[in-house]
Amino acid sequence: MPTVTNSGPIPTKAEKDAHVLKSEKSKLLEDIPRDQWKEDHLYSIIILGASGDLAKKKIYPTLWMLYRDGLLPQNTLFVGYARSKLSVNDLQKSFEANCKVQPGQEGKFQEFMKNNIYVSGNYDKAEDFKRLHVALDEKEAKVKAGNRVFYLSLPPFVFDVATTFIRKACWGTRGWNRVVLEKPFGRDLETSRKLSEHLKGLFKEEEIYRIDHYLGKELVQNLITLRFANRIFGPSWNTHNIASVMISFKEPIGTQGRGGYFDEYGIIRDIIQNHLMQIFCLAAMEKPVSLDAEDIRDEKVRVLRRIKPVKLEDTVLGQYIANPDGKNDDERTGYLDDETVPKGSVTPTFASVVLKIDNERWEGVPWILRAGKALNERKAEIRVQFKTPDGDIFPDDDAKRNELVIRVQPNEAIYLKMMTKTPNSHFGIEETELDLTYSKRYEGLVLAEAYQLLFLEILRGRQMHFVRADELEETWRIFTPLLHQIEKDKVKPIQYKFGGRGPPEADDLAADNNFMYTGTYKWPGHGSKRGGKQ
Repeated sequence: MPTVTNSGPIPTKAEKDAHVLKSEKSKLLEDIPRDQWKEDHLYSIIILGASGDLAKKKIYPTLWMLYRDGLLPQNTLFVGYARSKLSVNDLQKSFEANCKVQPGQEGKFQEFMKNNIYVSGNYDKAEDFKRLHVALDEKEAKVKAGNRVFYLSLPPFVFDVATTFIRKACWGTRGWNRVVLEKPFGRDLETSRKLSEHLKGLFKEEEIYRIDHYLGKELVQNLITLRFANRIFGPSWNTHNIASVMISFKEPIGTQGRGGYFDEYGIIRDIIQNHLMQIFCLAAMEKPVSLDAEDIRDEKVRVLRRIKPVKLEDTVLGQYIANPDGKNDDERTGYLDDETVPKGSVTPTFASVVLKIDNERWEGVPWILRAGKALNERKAEIRVQFKTPDGDIFPDDDAKRNELVIRVQPNEAIYLKMMTKTPNSHFGIEETELDLTYSKRYEGLVLAEAYQLLFLEILRGRQMHFVRADELEETWRIFTPLLHQIEKDKVKPIQYKFGGRGPPEADDLAADNNFMYTGTYKWPGHGSKRGGKQ
C-alpha cells in the first residue's frame, strides 16, 4: 500500500485496488521458498525428445518464460537429448519462434540460450546415456550438488527402455533425481499396471511425476479452496441439494492430420479418463486431513474406489462428419476424410458418460462427463446443478435451478446462476448471476500457464498436482471394460456435423440423468454466447 503522510494525498480506492492487483501479479514469484533452492547446487532439466513437437511448442517456451521472469533457481541448466544430430543453435531455431521473445528481451533470451546444452543419443543404448551422464557430471563438478529432472517428452512405447537406462546409466549421485512422464500412461488397466510396475522397480513413487496439465490450470487448482474455504458450499455439496453435475470439454477443431495418433486412443482415453477424471476427483472428494499432497491424493483415490465401471448403456459415442456449410476446409472435412485415419474407423471423437458414486454424500447424483472434437466452441467447465426449490410459490415454473459454473478455459470464471426479482415488477423473477470473472476481478493479471506452475512444483518437490499410481489404477479400472467392449464389438458411433454440439442423444442422456436445460439464460461474461444448450 502507498505510504500515507500528512503532507501527501490520501490514496483513492482505485489507487489502493491498483496497488493490490500489482502485488497479486508477483505472487507466483513470492510464493517460491528461496531457502529451498541452494545457490551452490545445479538444477538440470533434461528434456528427452528435445527435437519433438511437444518440446518445441510447449516445454522450451515454458522454460524460457520461467527463466525470463526470474522464477527458476539461479543455477539452472537446460539439457536437450534426442536422436537427431543437432547443435544448440539448431535447437534454438526449432523452438525460438514459439517463445515469442518481445523487443527488449533479446539479451535475456541469449542468456537463456547460454544455459542450454545438447547431447545426441538413442533411447535404447546405455553408452549414449553414459555420455549424457558424463556431460552432466562435468557441469555438476563445479558445485556442491547436482539435482536432475528427467522430462520424458517421448512416445509411450519408449518409456520402458528410456527409464531403464536413465536409472542405470544416468542417475545422479550428488543430489535428488525426478522423472517426469507425459500421458498416455497405458491404454487400459493391464498396460497401465505394467508400466507402473516397471517404474516401481526403478524409482520411488516420490521420484515419479506423472503430468496431467489440467491439474496446473488455475480454476482446477481453485476447486479445493472454493469447496473447503467457504462455509456456503459445504452444507449444500451433497445429494440433498445437488441434482447432477456435468464436466465438459469442447474443441472446435478436428484431428487436422493427427488422426493416425488420435485413432489409437479415441476421446475417452485422450480426454475423459485423465483430464476430466482429475477435475471430477477434486470436485467430488471428501475434505482432506490437510493440504499435504498425500492427504489430497488419498481422498481422490478414496472417491474413485466408490465408482463402478462405466457401462455402455450409460454412454453416448459420436464421430464427426463433414459440414457442407462449413466456413473452411477443416469444417468441410469429416473424421474419416482425414488421410491419416484408417478407413471405416469407429473410433469415437465424442463421448458422454455417466458416473455414479456409491457413498453417503453422492448417492443417486449423476456425474456426466462429456468431451468432443469438432464442436461449436472451445470450452472446459464444471456445471453443478442444484435441485429445483421445494414448494415453489412462483407461477408457471418461473424459478429455475441454481447452477454453479466453474469455467476452466477460456475466459476463466466462477459464477452462480440464481433467481432475482425483476426490477420495477410486482413479483416477476429472472435469472442473473453472482460473477467472479477473472479478467474483471484481477484486471491486468496474467494467469500463469499450466506447464509453468507444474515445472515449479516439480523443482519444489511438491506432488499435489501430479497423478499417483493408485489414482491411475482406479481410473483405468473404471473405463477399461467399456473401452474393451467398444473395441471388441466395434460399436458404431453416432454421426454429428463438424461445428455442432455433438449427437442429440447426448442431451437425452443428460436429461435422463436429471440435468435440465432451459435455454433462458445468457452469461454476459466477455461477450460469450453461453446459454441454455451447452
